[in-house]
Amino acid sequence: MTSAAQDAASWLANPRATRETLEAFGLATKHRLGQNFLVEDNIIRKIIRLAELTSDDVVLEVGPGLGTLTVAMLDYVRAVCSIEADRELEGVLATTCKEPHQDSFVLCMGDALKATPQLVGDAYASLGVFADVDGKEESGALIGPNKFVSNLPYQVAATLILLFFQEFTTLEQAIVMVQAEVADRIAAKPGTKAYGAYTAKLALYAQVSGRFEVAPGNFMPPPRVNSAVVRLERAPMTDPSGTGVLTSEQLFWVARVIDAAFAQRRKTIRNSMSASGFKKDTLERALLAAHIEPTVRAEALGVKDFVRLAMALAEGGAYGEETAFVHGRR
Repeated sequence: MTSAAQDAASWLANPRATRETLEAFGLATKHRLGQNFLVEDNIIRKIIRLAELTSDDVVLEVGPGLGTLTVAMLDYVRAVCSIEADRELEGVLATTCKEPHQDSFVLCMGDALKATPQLVGDAYASLGVFADVDGKEESGALIGPNKFVSNLPYQVAATLILLFFQEFTTLEQAIVMVQAEVADRIAAKPGTKAYGAYTAKLALYAQVSGRFEVAPGNFMPPPRVNSAVVRLERAPMTDPSGTGVLTSEQLFWVARVIDAAFAQRRKTIRNSMSASGFKKDTLERALLAAHIEPTVRAEALGVKDFVRLAMALAEGGAYGEETAFVHGRR
């Protein structure tokens, strides 16, 4: 390894090392899996700084590729569990990540959309990494990730971010590279073109606290879109009275209300939601109680407006009425 490589955040984050690694394993990039390999070490450094990694961090990563970001993170954290869909990269990651980091790196092969806290907790357990109970690490108590740090496959990036904040309750931060358009949606404000159901639902769980842009030339091969790294911090949503944090079931209900409100985006919220299965009289009362004009469109409302509406609907008995809609049995 050259002196320059030794000084790098990631020895893989350059075109030569990436090309040589791919050639050594007889691989070519696979656009079907959205693979564009990051080859600029300065971007790796910026991700590491934005993530503020420490020796206590338990990291979840999706789409490690060759391990370019992974090898940099492993110098800082307690453990990394990486989920990779491409079976041909299993041998590469065994060489670049597992062999030099036997005690802190674990690879799960498969579809990240199917990952569960149990699967990931078992993966950390295989490293001997468990949750702390009463201030002491207790064998058998599965641990969850506190940070989600990834250069994400762009076709599933938005879905994964929301899903992981919903499913992994231990998750405190996500520092992820996504398509710039997705980053815009994540941070969009009500009334803007980028704002939609996804933005409002994600805001139930987290808020953006950092971002930087990444040009196509930082990848091999260069993608046809611009990218951005965003940092999200978990921000528990409180109920309208401010007396407590919403439960998982309540958050699920608010998300369903948001989906119904945006189901027919160009219609008023009253018409969109009634077309989605809500009874008009129940809806009218709830809109009044939530101080929302029936003639506004969903895109004009913030996440707290949707929380008030969802709670008013639940109090008015709409939760039971909407069960068939929730389960797709209208």
